[in-house]
Amino acid sequence: MSEALWAVGRASGVVLLVLMTATLLLGVLTRSGRRVLLPRFGVALLHRNVALLSVVFLAVHVLTMVLDSSAKLSLIDLVVPFRTAANPFWYGLGTVALDLAVAVTVTALLRHRIGVRAFKAVHWTAYLLWPMALLHALGSGSDAKAVLITGGLCGLAVAAAVVWRISDRFVEHRSARQAALR
Repeated sequence: MSEALWAVGRASGVVLLVLMTATLLLGVLTRSGRRVLLPRFGVALLHRNVALLSVVFLAVHVLTMVLDSSAKLSLIDLVVPFRTAANPFWYGLGTVALDLAVAVTVTALLRHRIGVRAFKAVHWTAYLLWPMALLHALGSGSDAKAVLITGGLCGLAVAAAVVWRISDRFVEHRSARQAALR
């Protein structure tokens, strides 16, 4: 049983990294308002659904890691970072990413109740969440080759999106709409 938990835990972690990367990329694309195969509302809906699927894989990953005796994780390790018996730094990064993912998910679900300003303030932490998750995967992943290749490809995709996001060529949908009205 422990071998099955190990396999599901690692596989769900790799899939989770890919889903989190896709969520981040779709979030950047949503802010741009550009039409890429889908209208803006379609990209926003896809972003939300991929994010929710990420939450499912996050739950599977965390649950299998807690149940896997080789991971040596307690429930408190899921909340308090850097205190695990094995690999405290790398698992701690995963705990920080988990805490941030919970905050981003809860605020996204409560967006209409907490207001746009609070939602955006917490949602921007996704730019911190993602590298924490990537470093966690690279440092604690036991299938180094698969994690390195997947992490490298995800890293390149996010780096390109961030460079585009901060470049002069990135125009947010609100700015584009206002310019068209002038």
